[in-house]
Amino acid sequence: MEAIYTTDFNFPNQKSVYHGKVRDVYAIGEDTLVMIATDRISAFDVVLPRAIPFKGQVLNQIASYMLDATKHVVPNWKVASPDPNVTIGKRCEPFKVEMVIRGYLTGHAWRTYKSGLRTLCGVALPEGLKEHDKLPSPIITPTTKASEGHDEDISKEDIIAQGIVSAADYAVLEDYTHKLYTEGTKIAAKRGLILVDTKYEFGKINGEIVLMDEIHTPDSSRYFYAEGYEERQAKGEQQRQLSKEFVREWLIANNFMGKEGQQIPVMTDEFVQSVTERYIELYETVTGLTFQKQDYSDAMSRIERAMAG
Repeated sequence: MEAIYTTDFNFPNQKSVYHGKVRDVYAIGEDTLVMIATDRISAFDVVLPRAIPFKGQVLNQIASYMLDATKHVVPNWKVASPDPNVTIGKRCEPFKVEMVIRGYLTGHAWRTYKSGLRTLCGVALPEGLKEHDKLPSPIITPTTKASEGHDEDISKEDIIAQGIVSAADYAVLEDYTHKLYTEGTKIAAKRGLILVDTKYEFGKINGEIVLMDEIHTPDSSRYFYAEGYEERQAKGEQQRQLSKEFVREWLIANNFMGKEGQQIPVMTDEFVQSVTERYIELYETVTGLTFQKQDYSDAMSRIERAMAG
């Protein structure tokens, strides 16, 4: 099975192209962006050497679905999705922070807590918590948006003090982040899932703050299955989750955490196939829709035809 590892389009009126970790973003004219979700996969801020078939389609279609499902709560950048791997949207002036919100002590938050620290991004955490415990209330733990290298944890106070975001704008980002997480939690609950944590990116269009990029996808979010959550917590068992965390766990088990000198382990065909299956499972579980695999035989021409139409 082939996959889309990179793209190299030249659309009419194209001004520039930016190749991110996963998405290739084409600037068209002065106010339009074409975002193409490739099948690249990253972990620990490193792009892995093999692409995952259908991953880009899963990401783009979940994001498109969720942008439509939350636009009544927070305005967003999306205009259209003419192809399963493509979203066209309004160009934004992005804020240089990612708004991470956590309802549970999982992943990076748990690793920080386990190390003995009791604050994360300036937010105090109570004593006596176990991995995957629900937090007393959702907490926002922002990160800087690094153009290269690792994103770094940062507190609300430092964001405002350093002039990265004004106090007035940050208040809106906080409000929107909580509203989106509340809505995402409701959507997940209807599908038998728990939205554990997620991140949002925002920008401005003509002075208005809008949600941009992806939302509630397995690359930006972590989900648990709701059924059996309490019982597993009580027994100290691991939670059943749908997220990219299993890729990180596989890398950690193979002695890779993105640190200098570490070698990326060999991604076998079997492993790549298992990642594809997990992404498709998440799509169908989150949306309740049946995943329709797109034709990869000439994906570039397919995308060009969709854009021309």
